[in-house]
Amino acid sequence: MRHLLDTRTLSRADALQILDVAEDMADTQRREIKKLPTLRGKTVVNLFFEDSTRTRISFEAAAKRLSADVINFSAKGSSVSKGESLQDTAQTLQAMGADAVVIRHGASGAPHTLATSGWISAGVLNAGDGTHEHPTQALLDAFTIRKRTFGDDSRGRDLAGLKVAIVGDILHSRVARSNVWLLTTLGAEVTLVAPPTLVPQDVSAWPVKVVYDLDEAIALKPDALMMLRIQLERMNAAYFPTEREYSRRWGLDAGRMAALPGGSIVMHPGPMNRGLEISADAADSPRSTVLEQVSNGVSVRMAALYLLLAGERNESSTEEDATR
Repeated sequence: MRHLLDTRTLSRADALQILDVAEDMADTQRREIKKLPTLRGKTVVNLFFEDSTRTRISFEAAAKRLSADVINFSAKGSSVSKGESLQDTAQTLQAMGADAVVIRHGASGAPHTLATSGWISAGVLNAGDGTHEHPTQALLDAFTIRKRTFGDDSRGRDLAGLKVAIVGDILHSRVARSNVWLLTTLGAEVTLVAPPTLVPQDVSAWPVKVVYDLDEAIALKPDALMMLRIQLERMNAAYFPTEREYSRRWGLDAGRMAALPGGSIVMHPGPMNRGLEISADAADSPRSTVLEQVSNGVSVRMAALYLLLAGERNESSTEEDATR
């Protein structure tokens, strides 16, 4: 794997490989000594042009548990705030010897530009770009669904026949887009649930069913209900009357939790707006996988970094052995 930029172009075989390697990584994280020597000598740069806590810390933990050196770069307080371009920043990282760059950017397509521009030879991992994609979030979500469904028998399994409902701010959500492509590639049936104003115009080209009523979606008996955060910081207009109205019509409360089928799980990519898209009862219930998603995120990102960097390292060591 050279880069991980999206899930739309990820094949079923590649997706299953990442998930299965993540299973191996998760096994190592249950040991007393969690650190592996796999990426010793490699340098991973977290290049974050947008604020993030969970994703940055998750990637940092993943890299450090594989023994990579980690450099955290935040645009705030850096030369970027003085007007430095992405090209100049990338070339600086190249000069520092970065082997992988984890980039989060407010502009859709920035990771693709970085990966294809020739500015940098490092592998590029997309940690979220604009309203485009967030591939590792979708992978950890799929990993969580698979683990909850199949338990210890999850290796090599896809999600064929499972129903997943994604609820909320689809319009601004890169998590929703990445999940749509990945979950359908793995065989799941995906239903989008949102107010009409928060459904993208091009959704007719997506392999999904769209409904505008959460109770209708719950009646379809989903195996997983994924609640999305209302991204108020991305909204420059009124997409729904009031927060109370949104919560009443599209929020997950105790009544709707009770209407879910027995084995259904409740997911949320975080951070949560408790009382808006999800109630405290739902967020803290045994059905909630919120904390599992955080834990699984480290394993999935370890797998992505491993597949990005370990093969390259093994090839170079093989060449060294051949010249001896």
